[in-house]
Amino acid sequence: MTATLTRITGTLAEARPLRDASLYELVRVGPRGLLGEIIRFSGETATLQIFEDTTGLAVGAAVVATGASLTAELGPGLLGAVLDGVGRPLAQLAAATGDFVTPGAVAPTLDRARRWRFVAQAKPGDRVAPGDVLGTVAEGAGLAHRILVPPGVSGTLAAIGDGEWTVDDELGRLDNGTPLHLAQRWPIRTPRPIAQRLPTDRPLITGQRIFDLLFPLAEGGTIAVPGGFGTGKTIVEHSLAKYADADVVVFVGCGERGNEMAELLEDFPRLIDPRSGRPVMERTVLIVNTSNMPVVAREASVYLGVTIAEYYRDMGHRVAVMVDSLSRWAEALRDIGARLQEMPGEEGYPTYMASRLGALYERAGRVRAIGTPERTGAVTLVCAVSPPGGDFSEPVTQASLRVAGGLWALDAQLARARQFPAIDWATSYSLYADTVLPGMPGATSASWATLRTRVLALLQRDAELREIASLVGDEEMEDRDRLVLAIASMVREHLLGQNAYDPNDATSPPAKTAKLAELALAALDAADAAIVGGAELSALPLAAFRRAYAELRRAPEAGRAQRIADAERALGGLR
Repeated sequence: MTATLTRITGTLAEARPLRDASLYELVRVGPRGLLGEIIRFSGETATLQIFEDTTGLAVGAAVVATGASLTAELGPGLLGAVLDGVGRPLAQLAAATGDFVTPGAVAPTLDRARRWRFVAQAKPGDRVAPGDVLGTVAEGAGLAHRILVPPGVSGTLAAIGDGEWTVDDELGRLDNGTPLHLAQRWPIRTPRPIAQRLPTDRPLITGQRIFDLLFPLAEGGTIAVPGGFGTGKTIVEHSLAKYADADVVVFVGCGERGNEMAELLEDFPRLIDPRSGRPVMERTVLIVNTSNMPVVAREASVYLGVTIAEYYRDMGHRVAVMVDSLSRWAEALRDIGARLQEMPGEEGYPTYMASRLGALYERAGRVRAIGTPERTGAVTLVCAVSPPGGDFSEPVTQASLRVAGGLWALDAQLARARQFPAIDWATSYSLYADTVLPGMPGATSASWATLRTRVLALLQRDAELREIASLVGDEEMEDRDRLVLAIASMVREHLLGQNAYDPNDATSPPAKTAKLAELALAALDAADAAIVGGAELSALPLAAFRRAYAELRRAPEAGRAQRIADAERALGGLR
């Protein structure tokens, strides 16, 4: 159906008559074919949000309904891709139109010319249902890309076989005539179906000591990461994307600075995944909608990322989704709501912002996928939030805290003190700690739960003693209290602190994290026992232990055993 524009306000427009179109149906607008979406109806008048720059668009321009909603094209070739907020590959757009996206530019998400080697697992005559595995394609870093029967499709296989196919080729056919392809499409705002939700009781190893030890993340969990400007939200998410123990990473740059995404694009192809020996980029999908791109596409970019994650989850993979930042997504909702003249809620955000955000978080989880053979996958959601002025009482942060399973609160004072990650351990929490810590590997003489409890108690006591020291001075305090301050300083600097740019410290395996915690607590116990026995704190070789402890933190994997032995010898001098 063809209609004409009757009103334009920035990226919002109205067109009529549109009688047979549906809500959230895609449209092409004007002579350049700008991509838009129907977001409201009033009689025959439809309100459109346009995902591209509308400069030059005029009243009377043609509007053509496409008959489909905004969908993600899912299939081999997603890994390693860099897409914009609506799923267009930026490399192809740059080759066709230059470094800046030209309004109306069209490019398919998947490469139509590339051929993929398909190995069939099903055979003619098999009865197949939604989610059943038809076969596999090798993609990325040796990842098994399972080709699934699309949701809503079932029947008996009339033909299927091995071969090299493009995503448009017909690799098989059902007896009812339905063709089967390597690729499928799915509407981004609709969660993909699952067979069963499973408990979030398995840890997702992040490689960041403060998270793995104090505020652990579960596979299928959700974490909010709020922090003011300069506190390190982006570095935290970059580190998780690089080193977290996930099969696939989907990184959504939603409204953030372009130079941050440029850094990511430069780093990932050079970074080697220790598990596969291949570049990390080969298991990553980047979705880029930076601050100089259309605002309304930010809202779609987050849904696109989660939809891609659900697709790999359905294959049985563990997927980590990093969103940077959710505040920019909420600002896009506010912008759209204001143009629609909707009743504003707190700080101008639409009243439905909290429910939309909750529905987004609910798409995370560990699940049993539909279809056979049985597969278990997970989508883990880590969302940065950018509260203005670092005020955690603002609506987006508060709405996130109501539904997220944990809080990694970034503190500006810690960042100014060069304590990175700048996580405020007094404010942060994880609802997954009790269920996932028993499954954490690496602790030797104590359980992870015991280490976590003692380290948190030490940090709490340290905060109390530092308040006293600020009033009376360190020299007036008892030796046992000064010992707590000394050991807590080591814990803050070397256990909780981590250098994202040091190749030996950027990621920490669980065994190293646990050993650093055990050694610090053992030093506290040994020195405290010596002081109770009459020794002077100044006579204990604490400085030697501190040096050995710092060397262990910075030690490469090959030299870690020797550094542990050095630290244990220094620990013996404290007894």
